[in-house]
Amino acid sequence: MTDLTNTDLPNIDTHLIHPVDTGKLYRPLSHPPRILLLYGSLRQRSFSRLASEEAARILQFFGAETKTFNPSGLPLPDDSDPDHPKVKELRELAAWAEGMVWCSPERHGAMTGIMKSQIDWIPLNMGGVRPTQGKTLAVMQVCGGSQSFNAVNQMRVLGRWMRMVTIPNQSSVAKAWLEFDDNDRMKPSSYYDRIVDVMEELVKFTLLTRGSKDYFVDRYSERKESQEAFNARINQRSL
Repeated sequence: MTDLTNTDLPNIDTHLIHPVDTGKLYRPLSHPPRILLLYGSLRQRSFSRLASEEAARILQFFGAETKTFNPSGLPLPDDSDPDHPKVKELRELAAWAEGMVWCSPERHGAMTGIMKSQIDWIPLNMGGVRPTQGKTLAVMQVCGGSQSFNAVNQMRVLGRWMRMVTIPNQSSVAKAWLEFDDNDRMKPSSYYDRIVDVMEELVKFTLLTRGSKDYFVDRYSERKESQEAFNARINQRSL
């Protein structure tokens, strides 16, 4: 254990900073990893939905429990109250999940508004609980033309903003309309293999982190802020 009394860190409150406890970094849980899948198109033959369905099948093979949110009927952010049935459904799924897959088409060089609306309806803080903090995330996109990475790059930014553990691997399917057969199943290809890679990696990261999520996001600055708020309340009572 590090002795902070002999360390030259005068700006740190030594009562609120702790050495890393390796015993808390992996805590296996008995239930399957819970993965929520979001897709970003409402077209009848939505390739982002079809890609997410393939991803769900692969996740289930790796032992995960999956749920997919249908964004049809979800109001625009701030255009309805949080008690709207579709908003409540999405938020309950976000709370249930231990990891997520976001799959969006690229439209006008960006993720779709449908994809962004779903993310915007998931708050950073809900009833004192951060529903996405410390959970895992895999990002995917489908392209109408040549391969691009604009949508996945944007979703990575959002994943970091939502304090999620966004895994290194990702998938971008070029000319998606050529990659699915008449039964809406994805054809064998390097694009399909990449989705398998991404889902395998997501399950591994989720298994590694989910039991220790609260410990991973236990931060010195927030402990310090909480201590200062507590001290302020105590001082007010003494007035």
